[in-house]
Amino acid sequence: MTPPDSAALPLPFPFAAIAGQPQLRQALLLAAVDPGLGGVLIEGPRGTAKSTAARALAELLAGAPFVTLPLGASLEHLVGTLDLGQALAGHEVRFAPGLLARAHGGVLYVDEVNLLPDALIDSLLDVAASGVNRIERDGISHRHAARFVLVGTMNPEEGALRPQLLDRFGLCVRLHNIDDAAARTAIVRARLAFDADPQGFRASHAEAQGALALALGRARATLADREALPYDDAVHAAVGALCLSAEVDGLRADLVMLRAARALAAWEGTDAITEAHVEQVAEAVLLHRRKPGSAPPTAAPPLAPPPRDMARAADGAPSAPKGTDDADWGAMPPEPVGIERVKPLRPLIAAAAEAAAKKA
Repeated sequence: MTPPDSAALPLPFPFAAIAGQPQLRQALLLAAVDPGLGGVLIEGPRGTAKSTAARALAELLAGAPFVTLPLGASLEHLVGTLDLGQALAGHEVRFAPGLLARAHGGVLYVDEVNLLPDALIDSLLDVAASGVNRIERDGISHRHAARFVLVGTMNPEEGALRPQLLDRFGLCVRLHNIDDAAARTAIVRARLAFDADPQGFRASHAEAQGALALALGRARATLADREALPYDDAVHAAVGALCLSAEVDGLRADLVMLRAARALAAWEGTDAITEAHVEQVAEAVLLHRRKPGSAPPTAAPPLAPPPRDMARAADGAPSAPKGTDDADWGAMPPEPVGIERVKPLRPLIAAAAEAAAKKA
């Protein structure tokens, strides 16, 4: 019997059924509303729904691809390179797209991002923030749109990212093992029900899934209007106070916090950005940027479900507007290094001169 050309992909677990991780749901939805935030870094132990949630998010974006960056990927594999087949055939110099091109309009998932080479992470984060992939190598000068939701995961026990790279992730969520027996039981039952009957389980959550997808499309359309969702000086003051309290470096945290608050306001369908929106997104913005010993913000309630009017039929979901961020990447703080005591030079010079005289 001839095997099929490709095995059918397993059905994703519905995003609406993910329970027990409200901060994770909020961060992923905000990044989907505005991919220009720079993606989401998820820290936590194994088995805390990191990959499940990322895969489920892609399904909310109609027709969106879900692309995984493997650990052994090269820079050429990521950004693209010269099409060797065309070049060797003597036709022309042509660009061969990489994973960034494939992920356009969808979700790019990077497991164990802290184990990737710094050069690879740097290129990845640069494109995630700008939405454009620029290639100047191998005789190629090319650029293409690469707007995607970046989701990176890591286990801090296996190594950390440098401060510059951490700062370039827009949002960060730190997951913990669920220590409530009832919550664990509910999550396990839901997973077993999905594994036993994926179609039936998804059908039972279809209405909630549809409401989330429509709300996401409406929020993206709102952000496309540059004049929508104004904010006043009180919002600016709240952002500045929270960033100063966290003792962050540079102004990237301020910019990301304002964008995240705007994405949240668009999700909730409000007419303006308020201080409450800022407070609700502050922890995800500051968690990976806060200096040790600085005061964390007051805990905010999780992301509210989409309003009823957002579940109505919506037009197409356009891509989020491109954002620019010219803030300095920052610099690593100086670190002490070991110094070996050096022997005095005069005795060494005298010994060398004596040895040279004996040879003469």
